[in-house]
Amino acid sequence: MRTLLVLLLILLSLAASAQDVVNVGYFKNASYQLVQGSNYKNGYLYNPNGRKKMLHVVTLDWPPYIGQALCNKGWVFQFTIAILAEQDYPIYIEFLPWARAVRDAETGKADILMPEYYIEDSAPSDYVTGKTRREVLALSNSFPGGEIGFLKRKGDKDRFDGNLSSLKGQKIGVVRGYQNTPEFDAMMDNGEFVIVEAVDDLQLVKLLVAKRVDLIIGDPKVLRFTVNYSDLSKSEKVKLLSNIENESKPIKYNHLYFALSKKSPQWRQILDDINKSLYQFGNRGETQRIIEMGNLECF
Repeated sequence: MRTLLVLLLILLSLAASAQDVVNVGYFKNASYQLVQGSNYKNGYLYNPNGRKKMLHVVTLDWPPYIGQALCNKGWVFQFTIAILAEQDYPIYIEFLPWARAVRDAETGKADILMPEYYIEDSAPSDYVTGKTRREVLALSNSFPGGEIGFLKRKGDKDRFDGNLSSLKGQKIGVVRGYQNTPEFDAMMDNGEFVIVEAVDDLQLVKLLVAKRVDLIIGDPKVLRFTVNYSDLSKSEKVKLLSNIENESKPIKYNHLYFALSKKSPQWRQILDDINKSLYQFGNRGETQRIIEMGNLECF
């Protein structure tokens, strides 16, 4: 099976265009479905002849899950295209800074924001006055994600004892617009931490190493991967990575979601279709296959 996955990965890589467009493949009823991509506007277009409404999907560079520089743009990219193409939607997918992606989805400029963490009911929108995020966005069923926790400077004592109340008053770095966990976000919105915002994961790590915050919160795997895949020099990467470490206790495992703009026409039908694909892909093992394939290196 692993040999087959490697061969499919090679074929997809060879099929990519000179403009760094990748094709997406998935299995349905033992038949391999190939969804070809092309450059379109500021992103990529898939399944242009689909019979349903074209969906504008906004996302971010968030390695190792998704990223323009990743092998085949990461498994979440491949998974998203497959999930939507299976339901016969044309897909326009665009990479943006996260805060802008959130704004575009919440204000209705885009149809889908992904990948998103769970959004608690009380989380306020930064872009739609007087509304919560759940009033302007609808969440799909979940799909696999990763751990979320705190990172500290190398050699520092643990500050987090497993209870977020132990961090009241601490200076904590977050990426603007990110959801973290419902409890942390509620305490943050209530002013129980001193929050310093970063524009992205790389800046977040820099804040920690520069001693501008006590801790940073995020997926440790993402934070380290982001540093490694950045444009920093080797010495700068070594400096950052050698000066950070995980707090001993993680917070929780976070699933991922698609967040649909409620300003999008037919959002309820789109949500039903996504949930249908999520169930089908999970039931036949296709979700796990795409994840495993995405973890293989390109040749």
